[in-house]
Amino acid sequence: MTTPKDPLLQIYRLLITLIGVGFLYVIWPYISSVVVLLVFAFLLTTILLPGVDTLERKIKSRGMSVLLVTVGLAALITLFIASFASGLYSQGVDFSQQINNQDYQNNLMQLVNNVRDALPPSLQDMLPQESGEKGGLIGSVLKNLSGVLQNLLSVAGAIGSFIFNFVMVLIFTVILLYEYHNFKRSLVRFISNKYFEIGLRLIFNIERAVSSYLRGQLLAASSVGIMSIIGLVILNMFGANLTLVIFIGIIAGLANLIPLVGPFVGMVPAMLIAVMNNLGNEAALHHHLFSVIPSPFYLLDIVLMFIIVQQIDNNFVTPMLVGESVGLHPMLVMIALLIGGTLLGPLGMLFAVPAAGVLKVIGQEWSFVSKNAHLL
Repeated sequence: MTTPKDPLLQIYRLLITLIGVGFLYVIWPYISSVVVLLVFAFLLTTILLPGVDTLERKIKSRGMSVLLVTVGLAALITLFIASFASGLYSQGVDFSQQINNQDYQNNLMQLVNNVRDALPPSLQDMLPQESGEKGGLIGSVLKNLSGVLQNLLSVAGAIGSFIFNFVMVLIFTVILLYEYHNFKRSLVRFISNKYFEIGLRLIFNIERAVSSYLRGQLLAASSVGIMSIIGLVILNMFGANLTLVIFIGIIAGLANLIPLVGPFVGMVPAMLIAVMNNLGNEAALHHHLFSVIPSPFYLLDIVLMFIIVQQIDNNFVTPMLVGESVGLHPMLVMIALLIGGTLLGPLGMLFAVPAAGVLKVIGQEWSFVSKNAHLL
């Protein structure tokens, strides 16, 4: 026989809940950045934890295991950022020299005018009519290049902010990795005996869902990056003249972490570099895909290559590596991405699917408890 619930107690709990929500709403703007850093640290901890645990079993030192793993990760990321900045700077210098060359400017003017003439009359006004003088698109590009030095300070500030956030995430990650099992035991102590087994199962299922999804996604992203690099190298063998191949592949792999949206991000810089490097090259301008379909500057070749990479990833790699790690319907994935993107932008889209997977696990456990409350 169930005992009637006290109405005053229910009202009290409701008031406490409303006060808590209101307090969180007020202080959220002040703590949101810290919460995002902690979420990043938790996700990074989830990825690195198996490696730290395995290394600890071999060298018998938790602290040294955490130090070796995190220092190795920091070294890899630092090396990548330094190499990327160097390559990007070199590409920028080359483009700056090209855009100031009169022949290059003439070729760009001719390309813009040809594209403009090929458009329907209603769309021709979207592109400026270029002339031999430094006006229109050419003048705009040269004017923007002259302000590069002024923009370096803002770029330096963004890099400084990224480095600070990265260091903070790394510090939080080191603490979480070192104290992870202690944190977990402390959390378990707050679970009453009545719900002890359910709490343990909830924690285990959340860990499994998040870690398996993240590791699978990272492996899938790595495969997309490698396949993209191989595809771009093959295109270069046929004369595509693409630079920053490795970094385009890395961008494609990282963008692939955002389901349904990211897969086509990598082709954008590849297409821009293809046009930039091949402007004035008659062979590239009149290139045909499969010797049949016109593909100026190898643009259709790049699109086809990325489509092939994504088909291989979607049909073979991701199902094998990620599988049903979060078990969400594609429609729910799209809804989660839209909500995450609306709330937090690209970061929200990155966190949307694992967050939805966690909510699904909590919902399943709540349903289990509700159905079997009489047995507890």
